[in-house]
Amino acid sequence: MYRLLIICVLILASCKQEKPEIELTLAQKIANAHGFENWDKVKEFHFTFNVNKDSSHFGRSWVWKPKANEVTMLTEKDTITYNTSKIEQESINTDRAFINDKYWALLPFQLIWDTSATLGEPFKVEAPISKIELNKVTLTYPSDGGYTPGDAYDIFYDDYFIIKEWVYRKANANEPSMTNTFENYEKFSGIKIAQDHKKAEGN
Repeated sequence: MYRLLIICVLILASCKQEKPEIELTLAQKIANAHGFENWDKVKEFHFTFNVNKDSSHFGRSWVWKPKANEVTMLTEKDTITYNTSKIEQESINTDRAFINDKYWALLPFQLIWDTSATLGEPFKVEAPISKIELNKVTLTYPSDGGYTPGDAYDIFYDDYFIIKEWVYRKANANEPSMTNTFENYEKFSGIKIAQDHKKAEGN
C-alpha cells in the first residue's frame, strides 16, 4: 500500500482572483474537482510518501515551495535541498524521486501541468479493481524527454471527476505494470488528496 501523510498541510497566501467562465477541458474538470483552483495560493506543500510492501517499509518526506522553485527531501539518512528551475547533476536522483512522489500526491494537477502529455478521449468501462463502471481516459507521455519517456496511465474517474483507480503501463505496453486505487480522500485547505493507494488484493 502506498500512503501519503500530509504533515503540515498547506500554507496559503491571501490573494484571490476572479476568473471568467470558460468551457473547461476534461483535464481542467478533473483537476478542479480535486481543488486545483486553490493551488495558486499554496506557498508550501509538506507531505510524506510511504510504501508498505509485504513486510518492508520505506518513506521519505518533502517540503515543496512552488513559488520559490525549492524542494527539500528528508530521509533517515539525508536532507537535500535543490532548485527545481535549475537541476544540477547531483540533484537529478533527488528530483527523480520528487517527481515520482509528487505524481502520486497530485496526479489530478499533473493533467494540467504536464503539457507535453496527451490526454485521450474518455469512455465508460468496468474499473479493474472495484469492477464498477467508471470513466476511463488515458494519459500518454512522449517517447522523448523526461525520466520515464513513453509511459501511459489509464485513469478511472467517477461522474464527479474524482479519480478512483489507475493503471500504469511502462513505455505504453499493452499489459499493466501496476494497478492501484485512489482512496481515503481528505481535503487540505480545499485541495483533495487520496492518501491510500492499494492493489486489488487490498495491500
